[in-house]
Formats: sequence, C-alpha cells, structure tokens
Amino acid sequence: MRVLQIVCMMALLSFTACAQEDTTAEYTATTASAGDEPLEQAVIAALNDETLKDTVVKTEAEWKKQLTPEQYYVLRQEGTEPPFKNKYDRNKKRGIYYCAACDNPMFSSSTKFDSRTGWPSFYAPISEKRIKEVEDRSYPGEVRTEVECARCGSHIGHVFPDGPEPTGLRYCLNSAALNFKEVK
Repeated sequence: MRVLQIVCMMALLSFTACAQEDTTAEYTATTASAGDEPLEQAVIAALNDETLKDTVVKTEAEWKKQLTPEQYYVLRQEGTEPPFKNKYDRNKKRGIYYCAACDNPMFSSSTKFDSRTGWPSFYAPISEKRIKEVEDRSYPGEVRTEVECARCGSHIGHVFPDGPEPTGLRYCLNSAALNFKEVK
C-alpha cells in the first residue's frame, strides 16, 4: 500500500507544475532570431496598443462563461496542463503570445526556446510591465515564482533561474493560458 501511495504521489507531482530542473546543458532555438523586422515591428505595435492599458476585472462567473474549462482551470484556478500534450510546446512559428483571458501581449517567439520540459518556455517577456511575478508557496516544501498577467491577474505559469543567456531565466508557461498570433 505504501509503495502505491508513493507511486501515485510521484505521478501527481509530475503533472501538477513546471518542475525546476537543469535545463542549462543545451538549448534549442525554436523560432527565428530577435532581429527579424516584421516580428519586432509586431512586438512594438502590440506594446503601443492603447486598448491594452486598462486593467481587466471580471467576476468568476464571467470568466467561466468566457473561457474553456481547461483555460478556466489554468488561468483562474492556477492549474497546470500536462507536459508535452499542449499546443505551443513545439510551436516553431514566428509571432506573439497573448494572455488567453484578456489578449495582453506577453511573450515573443524570438525569446522562445526548447527547454525539454514539455511546456512552452521563454527567456524573457516582451516587457516587464506585461507580466507580474508573485511568490507561490502552493507546492509543498518549495517556494516558486508564479507568472501572472499584469492586466487581468490570470495565472500563466512559473519562472525559474535555469534558463539560457542573456537572462538566465526560464518562463515555463501553460499553452492553455496563451493565444498565439503568427507574424510572417
């Protein structure tokens, strides 16, 4: 019985959160470089969009009506989707990743890399003002840094100090918390 409990606990832990692990050995770039003009122009345009300056406040009933059950679980209940079974982990297209709840542009494909963790990973947001980092003590015995949307407060994922240069950070995000808009 004890062995079964341990096996169940290990399985649960592997699906409950982005784990901090050594991903610094070798990274694989997944998209075009940061100097690509159309992509960078799209990032600048997204950051200058005046409609995104307002804070979004909704009741939980309104969020439930707007979001899919998976999005609601991740964005509003701070859940985590399974690794390797999400739509953006292997996305190699060029574009911008937006908050799925409020359309806040948060990450560019130019900072996306393959962390081999099963979730989309980035080494930097497109602007520090687009995200909020919050201490997370929900994982027993561990203090992590949660990443929230600065506009609506939705849970996006976590950030860990084991990413590639130039930041050394790994923003480990949930695909269900993101919408992707391709830039050609």
